Amino acid sequence: MRRRDLIALIGGSVAAWPSLLPAQPAERIRVVGALMAQGNDSRSQALIAQLRDALRDLGWTDGRNLHLEIRWAAGEVDRTRNFAVELAKLSPDVILAVGTSAIAALKQTTQSIPLVFVIVNDPVAQGFVASVAHPGGNITGFSYMDYSVLEKALHLKRRYRSFTRVGVMRARCIKPIDRISRRVSCAGLPI
Repeated sequence: MRRRDLIALIGGSVAAWPSLLPAQPAERIRVVGALMAQGNDSRSQALIAQLRDALRDLGWTDGRNLHLEIRWAAGEVDRTRNFAVELAKLSPDVILAVGTSAIAALKQTTQSIPLVFVIVNDPVAQGFVASVAHPGGNITGFSYMDYSVLEKALHLKRRYRSFTRVGVMRARCIKPIDRISRRVSCAGLPI
């Protein structure tokens, strides 16, 4: 065999290797569901934009390795329930629940898909999680009000005697008003 023939044979073999090797598997596209209890307004759009930015900072880009499925319930209970079922049928990797009615509907819908809630008031009292430290099950998240903090605030009443009354504003769907009333009453204040 001549030297040129040997070089051509080796060069041709090396050139053919990539076509003989199996291709690397494409990166799996993760699906993230989001059930927004509120409507599709500018504030809600800003929340989704922040979510996209945070995910992008972590290397997750919608359309490349991530697909976001967003549903806007606009405060309607029936829509919230229907969208919860719809999202669960998609079998996403995780579902973000924004608002109390969203996590309530999703909790009834799935016990296997991981659920992450935000903007939920006292998730322990409402029965969404066992405790803040150890939520258990498939639900976890962030609460913007922990009523155990109320006890610390009421401690101020004991220290600074100027408190004479406590006011509470809440949405009708938020259940733990009895808990608030008991704690405030124990502190000797009208609500």
